[in-house]
Amino acid sequence: MTGFARIRKTIPQGEIVLSLKSVNHRGLDLHFHLPHELDPIENDIRTAIRAGVVRGHVQIHLSFNRSAEEGAAPLNRNLLAAYMAAFREAAEHFGIEGARPDLNSALRVPGMLATSDEEELSEEVTRTVVEAAKEAVAALNCVREKEGAATVLEVAQRCQSIRDLVGRMEEIRAGAVPAFQKRLRDKLAELLNGTGIDAQRLAQEAAVLADRSDVAEELMRLRTHAGQLESMLIAGGEVGKRLDFLLQEMNRESNTVLSKTGGLGDLGLTITDLALAAKSEIDKIREQSLNLE
Repeated sequence: MTGFARIRKTIPQGEIVLSLKSVNHRGLDLHFHLPHELDPIENDIRTAIRAGVVRGHVQIHLSFNRSAEEGAAPLNRNLLAAYMAAFREAAEHFGIEGARPDLNSALRVPGMLATSDEEELSEEVTRTVVEAAKEAVAALNCVREKEGAATVLEVAQRCQSIRDLVGRMEEIRAGAVPAFQKRLRDKLAELLNGTGIDAQRLAQEAAVLADRSDVAEELMRLRTHAGQLESMLIAGGEVGKRLDFLLQEMNRESNTVLSKTGGLGDLGLTITDLALAAKSEIDKIREQSLNLE
């Protein structure tokens, strides 16, 4: 599900700002954007996020603006000296006369206005970053839960639509029994025309043809799966992966119904249209399932 959260914390060592941005994804895909000095605690942040987020493409942005020591400017003097030396060496090497370094450009070099990355992180900084990550996850989930509630409502409505379509197909199937029987008689007559056929073989062929023509079992399973899907949403919890499997089964039943409706005339065409409508609802639920954990 999509969502955004930002947490800002101030400690004696400086200001910590952590933001999370999530979009739909089949699994959990974490992308970190951290200053180099915070790389050692990436796993701690990852653990805090995994504890509260199961699914989604999540961007993690973290900044740490250190406080300047009292009476001192937050300037990385060693880095500035190296910058100046490189500038003069380049000017001399390429014969550029009168060139002067631009202080504004120098101060925009990453790390120029921060303390050295080699300074070890204190326990307080690590603890505060992890706390910020946990708070950001909680805030992100509040946003995601609101979107999830709306998604569940839409999916439940589509489940009801599928059950309604199944009901209409069952009514048509009941009226199409004579057509099924005629199709069976025609096929049997074709098999018996001018040939002798074993009674057992005839019974087997009749059973196969009856099974290939009737869609009662597929419609029953499709209705059952729609009810299971809705019950799963009501129960809550982690449903995303189970939902994927159930939708595959529903799509399979719809395809089987479509494969059995050929050769039944207008009744078959009507069932085909309804089965296609059911497949459309299943596909729309599949799209929305990416929004659910």
